[in-house]
Amino acid sequence: MIETRESVTAKLCSFARAFHSNIERNKIFDDYLAYDLMGKDEFEKIGQLIQNDFDAEKSDKNYTFASNKIANCINRYITPIPLSRIAFAENKLDAFAQHCGKCQYVICGAGMDTFAFRNDNPDIKVFELDHPDTGRYKRRRIRELEWIIPDNLTFAPIDFSKDDMSERLLVSGYDPEIPTFFAILGVSYYLTLSVFEDTIRKISSLCKAESKVVFDYPDETTLRGQSTERVHMLASITEKLGEKMLHGYSYKEIYDVLERHGFEIEEHETPQMIQMHYFENRSDMAAFENINFILAYKESKQ
Repeated sequence: MIETRESVTAKLCSFARAFHSNIERNKIFDDYLAYDLMGKDEFEKIGQLIQNDFDAEKSDKNYTFASNKIANCINRYITPIPLSRIAFAENKLDAFAQHCGKCQYVICGAGMDTFAFRNDNPDIKVFELDHPDTGRYKRRRIRELEWIIPDNLTFAPIDFSKDDMSERLLVSGYDPEIPTFFAILGVSYYLTLSVFEDTIRKISSLCKAESKVVFDYPDETTLRGQSTERVHMLASITEKLGEKMLHGYSYKEIYDVLERHGFEIEEHETPQMIQMHYFENRSDMAAFENINFILAYKESKQ
């Protein structure tokens, strides 16, 4: 199963969403609560990390980073993936909720996700699955901000390396009979195919037909000779931060994993399609050449 923690790469993604929302006028996705939830101190810390070539030892609380000095770096190597995948995922979730009415949204490895506080649809019951330490940190930030926790939000603490996902969700009030939308974003990069498949198997055991799963994944060109400079650079950055990316998956491998566990691919966004849908006519950033999005639905048993 997946193992999540309050990782530096997760903080980089939160920073990217906050930075984009605060600085950019032509927004791909406006996570307007990202900066508040992250907090000024953490935002400053990650900004300095980027400005100092991802060397945490150079951080100094007496200084601040310069937005104009990090914009090119973050827009080239960090921002495109988290912005486009959350835009894709939440767009598909919105369509799912409109079709199903009452439904559930399970965010695997929720981290500093802000959907529950931006959501205005009370028919979507949100379950945030994440490590207990991350959950405690997030709830502390929520208290400090004096945000009201919505009635349709449930924090489901889980240590993915030890706990059973089904048990933790069921104890938290998850209903297997209600159509559910599962999101596994930013996770597959660090998993072997067998561990990823175990995650899909767990999700399949939890949901009925009509339920869907959305995720992003790096394809088989990742870290091979044909991959681009920035694919190698992003891998170098994450490894420097202690989170090594593994090889990518082929579309056939993804298709076979989903089929074995009762899922059918509904949409496959290739890098070219992501470029067209989210980055067309932009000069400041572009879709990553090796990143794909998948939306799959649980098939009815015949």
